[in-house]
Amino acid sequence: MSDTPAKPPPGDRIAKVLARAGVASRRDAERMIAAGRVSVNGRKIETPALNVTGKDRIAVDSRPLDAPEPARLWLYHKPTGLVTSNKDEQGRPTIYDDLPEDMPRVMSVGRLDLNSEGLLLLTNDGGLKRKLELPSTGWLRRYRVRVKGNPTDATLAPLREGIVVDRETFQPMQVTLDRTQGANAWLTVGLREGRNREVRRAMENIGLVVNRLIRVSYGPFQLGPLAAGAVEEVRRRVLRDQLGLEDDSDAAPRPTRTLTRGKAGSKPGAPRATRGPTGKGRDDAATGHSGASLGAKRSGTPDAKSSGKPGAKHTHKPDGKVSPSTSGKPAPPAKGGKPTRGGAKAGGARSQGKPHAGGDAPWGTDERPKLTRRRPKKD
Repeated sequence: MSDTPAKPPPGDRIAKVLARAGVASRRDAERMIAAGRVSVNGRKIETPALNVTGKDRIAVDSRPLDAPEPARLWLYHKPTGLVTSNKDEQGRPTIYDDLPEDMPRVMSVGRLDLNSEGLLLLTNDGGLKRKLELPSTGWLRRYRVRVKGNPTDATLAPLREGIVVDRETFQPMQVTLDRTQGANAWLTVGLREGRNREVRRAMENIGLVVNRLIRVSYGPFQLGPLAAGAVEEVRRRVLRDQLGLEDDSDAAPRPTRTLTRGKAGSKPGAPRATRGPTGKGRDDAATGHSGASLGAKRSGTPDAKSSGKPGAKHTHKPDGKVSPSTSGKPAPPAKGGKPTRGGAKAGGARSQGKPHAGGDAPWGTDERPKLTRRRPKKD
């Protein structure tokens, strides 16, 4: 009798496949299976303890299961007053009521409670959701916290060492006292766990009351200047670099865009007005805004105001505009015309003859295009 353990059957568990296809979470998929709504190869199944492969025919409610989409990730600026849940037993509005209508079915990575705001990651892939939620990922989650009172470093010391709250051990936190503002103080808190209301419960344990909590980052993903209620998709290149996901070259590229859901009577896509900690507009120090979020960065992209395209040759016309040229040399201006000194205007923005902050110069090289000037003939 051999002691070699039996090899697991090929494929993935049926609940995992349903979650990856965006049908439901794994737990909800198991409920659907128990209700007899899922069939494999024409036969209804009663247990999720089944592995399936790409050769199996899966149907949900007699509808064939579509092929799973590539894993996608969105940054969402959750406002206060929304529940991070599909449905709320008390009838309160949820984040899914606030998302744009053209969003696919998504799941939240972790949660933010009703009165918390800031960065919330959304994904269409159950496996990616679980991976990002595990503490083993080691990602730091950073919050800006406003508390009532004037704490000192001695007050915050227990949080840095780790505390026990209601027989639950909290790991050491990174806590910085930023500034005091009247009867309140602003703190920056970093933690690597995702326990229920961990920051609020920890502050209450040392005698502080949180009256505002903003998540400003989740691992490498930053809230940045994303408006409250807006959604922004993370580029696949960033997912590949940060999460090690395999790039699906057959999948059509999806442009990164920001989606907003405005209030009634407002223009579609208009960002919502938000109030900062002082009540007089957004406070960059409170939200941690230091530029565009990671999902929106463009490295090596020309200035958006320039009409030039990378790699294209240009010539200068007498009116100072730039036009493409098929020849290797810039065409001289017409007789009597004067070239624009220091470069021509393209789309209303002056080309500077050196790389823009985004990377390459608008004309595709790092050198200023040469100008040819004809001297007028003597009479």
